Amino acid sequence: MPQMMPMEWTLLYITFLMTFLMFNIMNYFAQSPNSQQKTKKFIHINKTNWKW
Repeated sequence: MPQMMPMEWTLLYITFLMTFLMFNIMNYFAQSPNSQQKTKKFIHINKTNWKW
């Protein structure tokens, strides 16, 4: 197996790193934020006065 020069290893690392970061960024921003309007829920709490 032939050895690669250090500059080629650096370019290869940068290429894979940029591809990985762009894939993650695109997946993060691909979600639609319209679900915030539907998540308003009321929590019903029953307060009980215990008489001991």
